[in-house]
Amino acid sequence: MNTHTSIKRRDVLRSSLYAGTAMALPIWSRAEGSNSDIRVAVIGFNGRGKGHIGSLAKIKGVRLVALCDVDSGVLDKEIADQKKKGNTDIKAYTDYRKLVEDKDIDAVTIATPNHTHTLIAMTAIAAGKHVYVEKPTNHNLWEGSELVKAAAKVEGKQIVQHGMQRRSDLGWAAAQEYIKSGALGKTLLSRGVNYKARQSIGKVSEGKSAGADGTFAAGTFKDTKGTVDYNLWAGPREMSPINREKFHYDWHWQWAYGNGDIGNQGPHQLDVARWMIGNPEKLPVRVMSFGNRWGYVDDGQTANNQMALYDYGKGNVPILFDNRGLPRKDMDWTKGNEPVFKQVVRIGNVVHCEGGYVAESKAYDNEGKWNGTKFTIQDGPEHMANFISSIRAGKLINPNLHVSHGFQAASLAILSNISYRLGKKVSPAEVKERLSGDKFATETFEDFAANLQANKIDIGVDQVALGPWLSFNPDSLKFEGEFAEEANKLATDEYRKEFELPKIG
Repeated sequence: MNTHTSIKRRDVLRSSLYAGTAMALPIWSRAEGSNSDIRVAVIGFNGRGKGHIGSLAKIKGVRLVALCDVDSGVLDKEIADQKKKGNTDIKAYTDYRKLVEDKDIDAVTIATPNHTHTLIAMTAIAAGKHVYVEKPTNHNLWEGSELVKAAAKVEGKQIVQHGMQRRSDLGWAAAQEYIKSGALGKTLLSRGVNYKARQSIGKVSEGKSAGADGTFAAGTFKDTKGTVDYNLWAGPREMSPINREKFHYDWHWQWAYGNGDIGNQGPHQLDVARWMIGNPEKLPVRVMSFGNRWGYVDDGQTANNQMALYDYGKGNVPILFDNRGLPRKDMDWTKGNEPVFKQVVRIGNVVHCEGGYVAESKAYDNEGKWNGTKFTIQDGPEHMANFISSIRAGKLINPNLHVSHGFQAASLAILSNISYRLGKKVSPAEVKERLSGDKFATETFEDFAANLQANKIDIGVDQVALGPWLSFNPDSLKFEGEFAEEANKLATDEYRKEFELPKIG
């Protein structure tokens, strides 16, 4: 392939990646009849779920018939908005378990906090619904594997799709084909980059507990105008006092509910990183991560700056993920002031090859000069429409939509977090010693450390938490060897009674 040839949509449609799918689009049909509307409910819409509502509204033959949220203020406002738009029959639910029992609902989309994604998805699968579950599909390793098994058991009857939109993007598909063609030579490393400034979430002196009825009253937190059913929000986790100023979103940085930014934004880039090296069917055989929560002391627990290395075994291309949550310098939080990798990528992917690299939508030579190759990347605006098309077809219209990809991407983040959580504070010299022999990792760490120094953080004093290299068996999904006992404990969570994963089939 000529490196100066622009990759066209028709080239992608001819590729083996899309053989039998995009190349020969199925005639949409549905057991209930091709003219029937697909009746969809959205569960959780204080953030990404709002986008689900907007996407569904644009798809012909789809009716939004129900909404579910544990925050009455969020629920009431959206129900009122829907009725103003003429959707007067829409139903309101607080409890997802009641919603999935509704026989007037064909499919659900899920955009709740991470710790309830798998639980709600599997509850909906057990109730016979089609499921679209946002990233990360799973909060821990074990439940993710259970979700993949559940999807396999209902294959041919129900659609179970992840919410990583890039998998529906023809530009990323073209980039993968270009890399695979060898146009830039042998692939050396697949890199995910997330440089997204994250300020402190604050620190409370005492956690807030729910009332005797299991709810938080309106106004208990800065961002809740209605009552919040904490029992349903906590779901499988214990109803411990909430240690944060804001109820919504900041749970991302607390281990019981979130996975840090490597498990928040990270799955998008980890998924593309994996895709660009040919979608390894199994998770890596070794993983190591390090970082810290630098720059402030708050109620967050996860790292705000973190590096992770994934080893797929001898002869296979490794993945490196580089997450930075601080500004470019001087702790200046001015919008858009994050670092930029190779002056091109702030949040995205870079694939390093012997003859150059692909950084997001363009290919470059080793000196950083664009070689004329460009990919039209739109981050998959048709992803939700593809979910609906798959329901009509009675099967996934593209293997890229399979929930197993969601499991793999989420689990890469989870594996690295396990290493990080087992880490010990060490000097910069010890980190460099660990990385010696790995050119890409060493160079990245040097830049990582320079960014911290530019923000007046001395990692000789406020040290790096360096996690161990963990050996992992991708067949048993268990850690082995040194640190295995501690690591395997972190690969699952406790589940409260009434919020345990249902049995499927």
